[in-house]
Amino acid sequence: MGYYNAESLPHLKQQVDAGDFDAMLHVGDFAYDMDTDEGRIGDEFLRQMEQVAAYVPYMVTPGNHDAKYNFSHYKNRFTMPRSSDNMIYSWNIGRAHIISFSTEFYYFLQYGFTQIRSQYEWLERDLQEASKQENREQRPWIISLGHRPMYCSNTDQDDCTYVRDRVRKGLLGFYGLEELFHKYGVDLELWAHEHSYERLWPIYDRTVYNGSEEEPYVNPKVPVHVVTGASGCSEKHDGFGPAMPWSAVRCSDYSYSRVTVYNTTHLYMDLYSVDQNATVDKFWLIKERNSLPLTRIISMAEAWKQKREIL
Repeated sequence: MGYYNAESLPHLKQQVDAGDFDAMLHVGDFAYDMDTDEGRIGDEFLRQMEQVAAYVPYMVTPGNHDAKYNFSHYKNRFTMPRSSDNMIYSWNIGRAHIISFSTEFYYFLQYGFTQIRSQYEWLERDLQEASKQENREQRPWIISLGHRPMYCSNTDQDDCTYVRDRVRKGLLGFYGLEELFHKYGVDLELWAHEHSYERLWPIYDRTVYNGSEEEPYVNPKVPVHVVTGASGCSEKHDGFGPAMPWSAVRCSDYSYSRVTVYNTTHLYMDLYSVDQNATVDKFWLIKERNSLPLTRIISMAEAWKQKREIL
């Protein structure tokens, strides 16, 4: 979300005032940009955000627009839990364990390569702890927040449109995160970067693994990815190319997503369109934690039949 064209902010404020939110997750790219005009745009943007950040936890994740001066504005303007620089951290809320990490380590290599390895090792330790039986019983939902998605179907030729996306596969085959997140049973992966919304079928290694043909989000054995980056900024929207087999729903409206963890087995997510002043997408993610392993892989033909697109 940017200082200019922050289309979603009045609606977010209204919902915060109504007590609808317990926390707000901003998955990268602040103000466009916080360093602009010697930081004055960052100052003005955060004054805008006080309308919501003064009332609910405002949890942040670094994005590519925050990279100037080695992310110094991002690192020094926020204070996230158990983190010295806000680049990597995790926290618990209700039945969910939420992990925020930096996809930007894979792209701004001028700031160092070892941070990729350090983050990977930190993520594995955190996921090991979160996956212990006693912790998973208390907080069964593991949700990740990263700026640049592993998958997308936009036309801007970002890395997520390629087969070997860096965040997904790593650099030179090392420290890719898709396998790690799958190994430890991450349930929901939330992304931004693309100025649009795209909900994917449950996916791993470019293959769709729906829970079943009739109920794709009931007991999927791989993570669910949602790209939700259209809250409004000076760059406006990113266009879509042809839908991919894993594309379930796509939307170009100015919008924001809402996640509700109802209990240990049911999570609800929807998309609120600012343009239409209405909810335009919604789904339930249901995990019966003792369900049997997946025994079938949905075919590409079936995936194409099931896809739906909002124009």
